[in-house]
Amino acid sequence: MNLVTTIVVLAVVAVITAVYVSWRAGRLDRLHIRLESAREALDAALVRRAAVCLELAASRILDPATSLVLAAATHEARTAGPEEREHAESDLSRTLRAVIDQERFKERLAETPAGPELIAELDTAVTKVIYSRRFYNNAVGQTRHAQRRWLAKTLRLAGHTEYPSFFEIDDDEPATFAKHT
Repeated sequence: MNLVTTIVVLAVVAVITAVYVSWRAGRLDRLHIRLESAREALDAALVRRAAVCLELAASRILDPATSLVLAAATHEARTAGPEEREHAESDLSRTLRAVIDQERFKERLAETPAGPELIAELDTAVTKVIYSRRFYNNAVGQTRHAQRRWLAKTLRLAGHTEYPSFFEIDDDEPATFAKHT
């Protein structure tokens, strides 16, 4: 091999390596963007569920004690800080299940003028939380996997970002709505 051939081969290898590293960095960046979008969608779904729960608590359909418990759990979920959020959202899920799974709850709610619409909204809000959390946790898993690859670690392609955390809550839907998943 002469000198020119060696230089050409090294240049081709360098270009291919640069393209590959750039592609990996771009993929990691796209995963981070997807993660942020999934987090925003999860937050929106949680806020929507809390709004529907507050609407149910204020509807005067429930007895006063149940309304108060549901409103308190909803308030805790909406005002919880980042460290307590998973616990507060799980408490809201358990409270909501206890309320909805009461005997004849759906029938009593359907008898009111706004009842059928509220049932549909509640069902949709609960389902969106389930799917949004799954989508977010999937994005977290893929991002963490990409960040742990040797090339990403060696070249610090993720910069100084920390590994994203999974969002683990009790989001089982009420037995009354258990037709999804």
